[in-house]
Amino acid sequence: MDTTLRDGEQTSGVSFTASEKLTLAKLLLGELKVDRIEVASARVSQGEFMAVKNIIDWASENGCTENVEVLTFVDGGTSITWMKKAGAKVQNLLTKGSLNHLTHQLKKTPEQHFATIEEVIQLAKDAGITTNVYLEDWSNGMRNSQEYVFQFLDFLTQQPIKRILLPDTLGILTHTETFGYLDTIIKRYPKTHFDFHGHNDYDLGVANVMEAVKAGCHGLHLTVNGMGERAGNAPLASAIAVINDFLPQVRTQVNETSLYKVSKLVSAFTGFGIPANKPIVGDNVFTQTAGIHADGDSKHNLYFSDLMPERFGRKRKYALGKMSGKANIQKNLEELGLTLNDDELKKVTARIIELGDKKEKVTKEDLPYIISDVLDSSSFHQKVFIKSYVLTHAKGLQPSTTLSMEFDGKVYEENAQGDGQFDAFMNALHKVYHKLDVKLPTLIDYAVRIPPGSNSDALCETMITWKIGKKDFVTTGLDSDQTVSAIKATEKMLNMI
Repeated sequence: MDTTLRDGEQTSGVSFTASEKLTLAKLLLGELKVDRIEVASARVSQGEFMAVKNIIDWASENGCTENVEVLTFVDGGTSITWMKKAGAKVQNLLTKGSLNHLTHQLKKTPEQHFATIEEVIQLAKDAGITTNVYLEDWSNGMRNSQEYVFQFLDFLTQQPIKRILLPDTLGILTHTETFGYLDTIIKRYPKTHFDFHGHNDYDLGVANVMEAVKAGCHGLHLTVNGMGERAGNAPLASAIAVINDFLPQVRTQVNETSLYKVSKLVSAFTGFGIPANKPIVGDNVFTQTAGIHADGDSKHNLYFSDLMPERFGRKRKYALGKMSGKANIQKNLEELGLTLNDDELKKVTARIIELGDKKEKVTKEDLPYIISDVLDSSSFHQKVFIKSYVLTHAKGLQPSTTLSMEFDGKVYEENAQGDGQFDAFMNALHKVYHKLDVKLPTLIDYAVRIPPGSNSDALCETMITWKIGKKDFVTTGLDSDQTVSAIKATEKMLNMI
């Protein structure tokens, strides 16, 4: 059962609109193919009512009304009336699963609590509503008041209910406790359907899900991206992967290839980003960074595991940066359909490592620009070097540049102002070349672009068209800073003339 739309919505700062809930409900049941969804809490708001009604209307048309569940309360039938108006057919009734909660929050005896629960179950039955029962704080109940928990379960197993839902409400259980408690309960009540609802406060949510299944639990409550109160709930994607890979005794019908798509949509709706290293759905989890790993992948898939990205509708990537070896770059070149000889590959590798050392991010889309820049730079013998410069831009003052450059072994320095930093740089350069009695080409076009489709802020390419006599020619510069990339393009021009 996916409870993203109910328990996941308890993530601080998250609230789905009615249309978002309907969209996700359709995806969860129709494409991802979870068995059930818990979509809302009864009585909370008019928005919740409309969300449930819209989902139920859609579910009715598609024959899956019984797969849509609503959290309800022991309130004398108010929740049941709310559900009837919305058309919902399955309630998940919230009750107290520990003596501590019962005594201090409800201030009732077990017998008084059971009597009010029985009343609500009967009202639901009369209204044609199926009942499942949550034992809130069940995990603490098993730790500290097992006699009460078994008294409660003895009562519930005699009631006309479908499932008993056992939540680790505060995420306190270890994996050994989860197995032990559930194994004991399932053996004691072999004819009853039990669900496990895990939270992730100790980052043990997936481990506890695994042990719950081993113990014979019949259902699991999970959320997309592990959303939920505090540290969240057991995450759906990781739990499905673990079940499919390590628990051959059970099977799910969840469509693994849709996990990533639904994950991204939930992230977009909630504004909560997915950590880059989050298993299965994080941006980096199928990215090899070290060059030795890319090399190993090319040699009998040495760094592959059962967690293949294609299972989840994704692709393996090879990061570019200071850890990149030639193998990483070669993998990216293959995807782009590009070929370099060994010497060219060495030069491109050196440039990418240089960018990585500057903490700049490089993407596959940047590669053609880097290749162009590196190979273009090696097409002439460098005699002119821009050694140093200071670019200033202050409010109320004209931009200025102080420039130091080397030509044929001699250093020249000049300062100039201009309409912008690059204009000031060019004015300083003209001063130097005036001393050399050399006329510089005329700048006739200036364009800046970033790699299309790239998410990187590391690189931009500046293309400058120059005119010298009747001839036009273009030079390019590549850097993370637009003005610096223009200066690099200018330095190439100086060497070409």
